Amino acid sequence: MFGAGEYGVEVTVEEAAVERLLDTTPADVSSAPELTFARNVFVPLTTACRYTCTYCTYYDPPGQASLLSPEEIRDICQRGADAGCTEALFTFGDDPDDRYTAIHEQLAEWGHDSIHAYLREACEIALDVGLLPHANPGDQTREQMELVADVNASMGVMLETTAEVQAHGGPRAKEPGQRLATLATAGELGVPFTTGILVGIGESWQDRAESILAIRDLQERYGHIQEVIVQPVVNNDRWQSGSPDVETMRRVTAMARVGLPEEVSVQSPPNLAPVRELLDCGIDDLGGVSPVTDDHINPEYAWPQLRELESIAEEAGVPLNERLPVYERYIEDGWLSERIEAALDADDAAGERYRALLVD
Repeated sequence: MFGAGEYGVEVTVEEAAVERLLDTTPADVSSAPELTFARNVFVPLTTACRYTCTYCTYYDPPGQASLLSPEEIRDICQRGADAGCTEALFTFGDDPDDRYTAIHEQLAEWGHDSIHAYLREACEIALDVGLLPHANPGDQTREQMELVADVNASMGVMLETTAEVQAHGGPRAKEPGQRLATLATAGELGVPFTTGILVGIGESWQDRAESILAIRDLQERYGHIQEVIVQPVVNNDRWQSGSPDVETMRRVTAMARVGLPEEVSVQSPPNLAPVRELLDCGIDDLGGVSPVTDDHINPEYAWPQLRELESIAEEAGVPLNERLPVYERYIEDGWLSERIEAALDADDAAGERYRALLVD
């Protein structure tokens, strides 16, 4: 057992299970019978973040970050809705109003006492134009998540790793225990959740196995993990140490498929990972792909076009199906708030689009 008593969560990882995963190879898994993806629009509320991870280009130094205005949010969401998207992916750095005076002051000017209060307004805008919000705002307290959970179809945060790695180092280092606590909070609140591991930031193979099994433990406890992203770190303006090689990604992807419960999807992001080389390693999802906005977290790595996703599925010999940001089992089992249920049941054009996906 390991975890973060400081944050009120303990996670059980048995050494025998770790050893089994360490022995896993791609030969131990089968190709998925289908591939899925979500059509989204990326809405970066701000590039301010209290962390300074050495591989991340998303954060801007204090004094350089700004907030999207409500008008800008509505414009981006409307363009996404017009392009047939179903998901509004909201991102911002961890607690940006805690470190950035200008962000805090702008929020106050717009009548909000925190970035999460503003996120709630942003989610309402997305729902108003016919998109389902999926917010990924980093570490969250229970109070923060409760404030926005009912206006999100699903939420997420990358666990990245349970290990203490130098890439997270410095005076504002990410703490794995806080990430695990956020995952546990989502489970306690009944929020369908996406998480993932980041490969190649200094973690060991044992760390990778333990990270997968920590996610498994939380899923078995709460049932809220809908998908796990297996994402390689990539070169950018701040990280020049390279990406893990194909064989590493094949092995760790197979480990994720073996280590996670069957109902949890294993996602490989096609703009970052060598997806065609991973088709036989158990992946069944290609994540959110936007026809109208960049990947603002990895701006040098463009989203693939839909035709490319179709080509990937053709190469795998399986159908490609579009999905919602919340997996269907959570809709069927009554996990969603009345606000999100109302969006799904609406008789307007957005509602028809949602229903078309569910029928397909």
